[in-house]
Amino acid sequence: MTVKRMDNVLIVVDDLEAVKAFFIELGLTLEGQTTVEGAAIGSLIGLGDVRATLAMLRTPDGQGIELDKFHTPDAIRFGPVDAPVNALGLRRVMFAVDNIDAVVARIQAHGAELIGRMQYGESYRLAYVRGPEGIIVGLAEQLG
Repeated sequence: MTVKRMDNVLIVVDDLEAVKAFFIELGLTLEGQTTVEGAAIGSLIGLGDVRATLAMLRTPDGQGIELDKFHTPDAIRFGPVDAPVNALGLRRVMFAVDNIDAVVARIQAHGAELIGRMQYGESYRLAYVRGPEGIIVGLAEQLG
Protein backbone atom coordinates (compact mmCIF):
# COMPACT_ATOMS: atom_id res chain seq x y z
CA MET A 1 0.00 0.00 0.00
CA THR A 2 1.25 3.49 -0.82
CA VAL A 3 0.60 6.85 0.76
CA LYS A 4 -2.70 8.31 -0.40
CA ARG A 5 -2.07 11.95 0.56
CA MET A 6 -0.50 14.09 3.24
CA ASP A 7 -3.10 14.95 5.85
CA ASN A 8 -1.35 17.49 8.07
CA VAL A 9 1.85 18.87 9.55
CA LEU A 10 2.18 19.29 13.32
CA ILE A 11 3.59 22.46 14.86
CA VAL A 12 4.02 22.48 18.65
CA VAL A 13 3.44 25.99 19.99
CA ASP A 14 3.47 27.85 23.27
CA ASP A 15 0.95 30.59 22.39
CA LEU A 16 -1.81 28.65 20.64
CA GLU A 17 -4.11 31.66 20.20
CA ALA A 18 -1.45 33.86 18.55
CA VAL A 19 -0.30 31.16 16.13
CA LYS A 20 -3.87 30.13 15.34
CA ALA A 21 -4.79 33.76 14.59
CA PHE A 22 -1.72 34.06 12.31
CA PHE A 23 -2.72 31.06 10.19
CA ILE A 24 -6.37 32.16 10.06
CA GLU A 25 -5.23 35.61 8.87
CA LEU A 26 -3.14 33.84 6.24
CA GLY A 27 -6.33 32.21 4.93
CA LEU A 28 -6.60 28.84 6.66
CA THR A 29 -9.88 27.82 8.26
CA LEU A 30 -10.19 26.48 11.79
CA GLU A 31 -11.61 22.98 11.40
CA GLY A 32 -11.82 22.30 15.10
CA GLN A 33 -10.13 22.52 18.47
CA THR A 34 -10.11 20.10 21.38
CA THR A 35 -8.14 19.04 24.41
CA VAL A 36 -6.83 15.50 24.58
CA GLU A 37 -5.35 13.79 27.59
CA GLY A 38 -4.47 10.54 29.25
CA ALA A 39 -2.17 7.59 29.10
CA ALA A 40 -3.50 6.33 25.73
CA ILE A 41 -2.56 9.61 24.02
CA GLY A 42 0.80 9.61 25.79
CA SER A 43 1.44 6.04 24.69
CA LEU A 44 0.63 6.90 21.08
CA ILE A 45 3.17 9.74 20.95
CA GLY A 46 5.73 8.26 23.35
CA LEU A 47 5.47 10.78 26.19
CA GLY A 48 3.62 9.04 29.00
CA ASP A 49 0.69 10.92 30.49
CA VAL A 50 -0.25 13.86 28.26
CA ARG A 51 -2.65 16.79 28.24
CA ALA A 52 -2.64 19.01 25.14
CA THR A 53 -4.92 21.38 23.28
CA LEU A 54 -5.03 20.79 19.52
CA ALA A 55 -6.27 23.11 16.80
CA MET A 56 -6.65 21.78 13.24
CA LEU A 57 -6.55 24.33 10.44
CA ARG A 58 -7.11 23.58 6.75
CA THR A 59 -6.20 25.27 3.50
CA PRO A 60 -8.98 25.71 0.94
CA ASP A 61 -7.81 22.50 -0.81
CA GLY A 62 -7.88 20.48 2.42
CA GLN A 63 -4.23 20.39 3.53
CA GLY A 64 -3.83 20.58 7.29
CA ILE A 65 -1.74 22.36 9.88
CA GLU A 66 -2.20 20.94 13.37
CA LEU A 67 -1.17 23.21 16.23
CA ASP A 68 -0.54 21.57 19.60
CA LYS A 69 -0.17 23.36 22.94
CA PHE A 70 1.16 20.90 25.54
CA HIS A 71 -0.01 21.47 29.11
CA THR A 72 1.66 18.30 30.45
CA PRO A 73 4.38 17.50 29.99
CA ASP A 74 5.73 20.98 29.26
CA ALA A 75 6.91 21.61 25.71
CA ILE A 76 10.66 21.73 25.23
CA ARG A 77 12.18 24.56 23.22
CA PHE A 78 14.84 23.15 20.92
CA GLY A 79 17.05 25.87 19.50
CA PRO A 80 16.43 29.58 19.13
CA VAL A 81 13.02 30.96 18.15
CA ASP A 82 14.59 32.81 15.23
CA ALA A 83 16.55 29.86 13.81
CA PRO A 84 17.62 30.44 10.19
CA VAL A 85 16.12 28.53 7.28
CA ASN A 86 19.23 26.32 7.02
CA ALA A 87 18.86 24.95 10.58
CA LEU A 88 18.34 21.19 10.62
CA GLY A 89 14.76 19.96 10.85
CA LEU A 90 11.43 21.17 9.54
CA ARG A 91 12.02 24.86 8.82
CA ARG A 92 9.04 26.18 6.90
CA VAL A 93 5.67 25.48 5.37
CA MET A 94 4.84 27.00 1.98
CA PHE A 95 1.50 28.07 0.58
CA ALA A 96 0.41 29.02 -2.93
CA VAL A 97 -1.30 32.42 -2.96
CA ASP A 98 -2.98 34.62 -5.56
CA ASN A 99 -1.69 38.07 -4.63
CA ILE A 100 1.58 37.79 -2.73
CA ASP A 101 1.89 41.54 -2.07
CA ALA A 102 -1.55 41.71 -0.46
CA VAL A 103 -0.94 38.58 1.65
CA VAL A 104 2.45 39.85 2.87
CA ALA A 105 0.99 43.27 3.74
CA ARG A 106 -1.97 41.69 5.56
CA ILE A 107 0.13 39.38 7.74
CA GLN A 108 2.80 42.04 8.37
CA ALA A 109 0.01 44.18 9.79
CA HIS A 110 -0.49 41.36 12.30
CA GLY A 111 3.16 41.21 13.33
CA ALA A 112 4.77 38.91 10.75
CA GLU A 113 8.33 39.83 9.72
CA LEU A 114 9.31 39.76 6.06
CA ILE A 115 12.50 37.72 5.68
CA GLY A 116 12.85 38.27 1.96
CA ARG A 117 11.22 38.10 -1.44
CA MET A 118 12.26 37.39 -5.01
CA GLN A 119 11.00 36.52 -8.46
CA TYR A 120 12.00 33.09 -9.76
CA GLY A 121 12.34 33.61 -13.50
CA GLU A 122 8.98 34.11 -15.17
CA SER A 123 7.38 31.35 -13.09
CA TYR A 124 6.91 32.48 -9.49
CA ARG A 125 7.15 35.34 -7.05
CA LEU A 126 8.28 34.08 -3.66
CA ALA A 127 8.37 35.51 -0.14
CA TYR A 128 9.46 34.15 3.22
CA VAL A 129 7.92 35.57 6.39
CA ARG A 130 8.47 34.77 10.06
CA GLY A 131 5.32 34.57 12.14
CA PRO A 132 4.68 34.07 15.84
CA GLU A 133 7.09 31.80 17.69
CA GLY A 134 9.55 32.03 14.80
CA ILE A 135 7.46 29.94 12.39
CA ILE A 136 8.69 30.50 8.83
CA VAL A 137 6.05 30.55 6.11
CA GLY A 138 6.88 30.57 2.42
CA LEU A 139 4.46 32.14 -0.05
CA ALA A 140 4.45 31.42 -3.78
CA GLU A 141 2.49 33.29 -6.43
CA GLN A 142 2.49 31.61 -9.83
CA LEU A 143 2.94 34.07 -12.70
CA GLY A 144 1.28 33.95 -16.08
